[in-house]
Amino acid sequence: MMNQHDIQSSAKPATTKRAFRVKPLAIAASLALSAVALPAAAASWWNANPHIAIGSRTINVKSKGAVGNGRHDDTAAIQAAINALPKSGGTVYVPAGRYMINTSKSINLHSHVRLQLASNAELRAIPSGKSRYHMVKVFNVSNVEIVGGRLTGDRAKHKGRSGEWGYGINISGSDHVYVHNLSLSQFWGDGLWIGATGKRSRLDRSNYITINHVNSSQNRRQGMSIGPATHVYIVNSTFKDTKGTLPEAGIDFEPQKQGPADTIRLENNTISGNHGNGIEMHTNVSGISFVRNNFTGNRGFGVMAIGSHHLTFNGNHATRNGLAGLRMSGKTHNATISGNTLQYNSTQYMSASRGGGGQSRDIQVSNGARAIKITNNKLTPKR
Repeated sequence: MMNQHDIQSSAKPATTKRAFRVKPLAIAASLALSAVALPAAAASWWNANPHIAIGSRTINVKSKGAVGNGRHDDTAAIQAAINALPKSGGTVYVPAGRYMINTSKSINLHSHVRLQLASNAELRAIPSGKSRYHMVKVFNVSNVEIVGGRLTGDRAKHKGRSGEWGYGINISGSDHVYVHNLSLSQFWGDGLWIGATGKRSRLDRSNYITINHVNSSQNRRQGMSIGPATHVYIVNSTFKDTKGTLPEAGIDFEPQKQGPADTIRLENNTISGNHGNGIEMHTNVSGISFVRNNFTGNRGFGVMAIGSHHLTFNGNHATRNGLAGLRMSGKTHNATISGNTLQYNSTQYMSASRGGGGQSRDIQVSNGARAIKITNNKLTPKR
């Protein structure tokens, strides 16, 4: 499926400034590195609970007029709380309640800010007919944390039929962002997007993004999409039940011509029940590690790579997917598939519980793929 996302606008909030930028030379270096095996030293960059530099001040959104009764438009009040923080940042606290958000205006986060929702707090989209919207925007900032509560989209009451770009959280051109312990559901497009701002000649990729204990479910296009980005760690999270408009994947890596996505680790996640593939990886994707994830009951492949390279799969479990558990397609190359349990897949064609069918039931490698190393995997037993 070809990517349908545009690079985000490079316009920056007036109160933010970032130090990280991927200049053309850095892009070329990244592409050169991705053509060879990643060095062993690269295997220590991730942290499930990273340090994020947040300011010391705390503001309760109710002090700025937020109501949280499920009827009042609380967008301006929440934004006022964010804007009232000093340049050093701080915490914006959202207590229990349902806060209606105008997604055309969005909640725009600044650097060194934590958006903290109480466990029984919800940000809910006011229904609109917009083909593109954002509930929370993290654009060209650094050191941001989003934690707690629920974010709910408008897909059940959306007023239009066109477009597929309604985002819960959009992280673009930002670094050191930590999203954790929250749920997203029912968005017109993707629960989360991680990507870049600017153009390829001056691309600002997101960098050091951690997604931990996030549940993204019942979104219309994807649970999460990843564009140009690097050092993304996705851990202990769930991406399930995506359905509505193609590709309908749990997670879709789709940078393609926009710029590279590399140095990404998925660990101990569940990707299940999606109407498309569990995971899709397109071109310009490299250096992706899958460790101890579960790909279960997706209508398509558990994981499908299309032209990606330098991939590792270790200790994963793929079962009862409609097509094969893993598919190395197109010109995918330099992938290691080792120590995984891949059983009872291809349920569109075979029994979901009976043995037989050969290795291709669980692992498929296209004629164009190369340097695919497959060892010590537990596959569906032969009859």
